Amino acid sequence: MSDHIILLSVPGLRPQDTARMPNLSGLVAGGDRATLVPSFPAVTWPVQANMLTGKLPVDHGVIANGFFWRDTFQVEMWTAWNDKVQQPQIWDLLHQQVAGTLRVPRADNGTRSVPTTKLTAAVWFPMLSKGCGADFICMPKPVHNPDGSESLWCYTKPEMMYGTLRDTFGHFPLMNFWGPLANIKSSAWIADSAGWAMQQHRPNFFYIYLPHLDYAAQKSGPDSPAALKAVTELDEVIGKLAATAAQAYQGQNLVWLVASEYVITPVDHVLYPNRMLREAGLLTVKNDGAGEQIDFANTPAWALVDHQASHVFVKDRDAATISRVVDLFRGKPGIAEVLVGGERDKYALSHERAGDVVLVSTANSWQAYYYWLDDAMAPKFARTVDIHNKPGYDPVELHIDMATKSIPLDATLVKGSHGAPAATDAQRGVLLSSQRGMFVERPLADTDVCDLVLRQFGI
Repeated sequence: MSDHIILLSVPGLRPQDTARMPNLSGLVAGGDRATLVPSFPAVTWPVQANMLTGKLPVDHGVIANGFFWRDTFQVEMWTAWNDKVQQPQIWDLLHQQVAGTLRVPRADNGTRSVPTTKLTAAVWFPMLSKGCGADFICMPKPVHNPDGSESLWCYTKPEMMYGTLRDTFGHFPLMNFWGPLANIKSSAWIADSAGWAMQQHRPNFFYIYLPHLDYAAQKSGPDSPAALKAVTELDEVIGKLAATAAQAYQGQNLVWLVASEYVITPVDHVLYPNRMLREAGLLTVKNDGAGEQIDFANTPAWALVDHQASHVFVKDRDAATISRVVDLFRGKPGIAEVLVGGERDKYALSHERAGDVVLVSTANSWQAYYYWLDDAMAPKFARTVDIHNKPGYDPVELHIDMATKSIPLDATLVKGSHGAPAATDAQRGVLLSSQRGMFVERPLADTDVCDLVLRQFGI
């Protein structure tokens, strides 16, 4: 058991990548190593919610990287607050241990009881963190100005903490967090500011999201030179963070957990569910002068696509339309499974927020949100980095058309993806610890991470 745990969330970290990461390897050299199997859909929000709650989407309600609110016909991509998570998270469970005793290690490898007051938690950049119960929070939250521009800012707890972080490290480089300029600078800022928080507050549990391996692996492929370079770059950041943590927690029993979230695999095929629905007469659009938009209030069906999965929402859950949707997609290239009704139980997705039909990609394919049939009719946001207005995830935003200085409309540019069920070793990640005996070295699910953390605190 330990009294301080740092959980590094490193999406895209493959077992073989650790051979290129001497700093990370040294950090966990004396600990455990196991295969980490992400639950479907193996994408950011659901996997992080799985790890933090120990539950699956049917319980915590995080069914994708966004939501469609049927009562208001609103799509919410990447803006939701923590209240959307319908289960207690690690920091909530730690806070229940307000008073009593905690078993901590002794020098002779035994344990002793010490009185406890409050176990503190910090969360640095995992999605859905805004408004959560952690004691210390840092999360990007740019200010949207009336003229449509954005001003750099972060949501922090305490509220004034971002001012100090900005003065110490400069503004968080949002342009390097996603889009064609995404690079190591964003993960380096996250790590540096997290190290500052360690020195100031020494939280008992610290959850840190380092997204750098997400970029090149999707843009160019997970085995591309750019992706392999990213592994080396991230290892340097982790080495610096580990040195800072060693100073901040000097004299404490500090344990590291490193979780890959999911693994990015090569893709050579793309599916366009919304175009297929439109061509079948099942998707309607409107045009307000800024290009075609899905008419969410009236369309018979539409697909919220998310990497290698999509949720198809059917107006009024009409049974006949659902049947047509199922028939449209079953057996099509790039589709491994079409799940409807109780079939969604296979992946614990029978939640009211889930689509009436769930489309599962084959391992070599991914799904693009495009719904227009003529690029001349594409909405204005399609050629920009606009993660909030696009009704689905768009990894093409990692590319740029230099001739037009805009995001291209060519989904075949994407060379890596994730989200499909982790049926093979190539789709499974890794869980590492710095201390021996934290877990049995057998394949573990993302939902196991919550219990592993809690057990270290005697909970």
